[in-house]
Amino acid sequence: MTYVNGYLLAVPNANKDAYLSFARRAGPIFKKYGAVRVVESWGVDVPDGKVTSFPMATKATKDETVLFSWIEWPSKDVADAGIKRAMEDPAFADDTPANMPFDGMRMMWGGFETIYDE
Repeated sequence: MTYVNGYLLAVPNANKDAYLSFARRAGPIFKKYGAVRVVESWGVDVPDGKVTSFPMATKATKDETVLFSWIEWPSKDVADAGIKRAMEDPAFADDTPANMPFDGMRMMWGGFETIYDE
């Protein structure tokens, strides 16, 4: 059964190109370790909420955009092993919190089993 690692984060608008560069570099690394698909989605219609919303969840400021992203894997086992190996890959060695194009403290993620896919 397909397994998905989902991510929600806010990226400063000024860092859009830097984030896209990071994503283009990271995607093939995850695929190298078993990911089937890597998707990065830049928010274009992400309204503020009164009780809850994507901007509220990420504490996005007016100069940031919310991203909704995911990595698809064939299974949770492949995902667990693949993420571990990707994080150990030398290609990620220079990616520290200080030089990322977003604030990782406001990033949220989780793993999801697909229960419906049409």
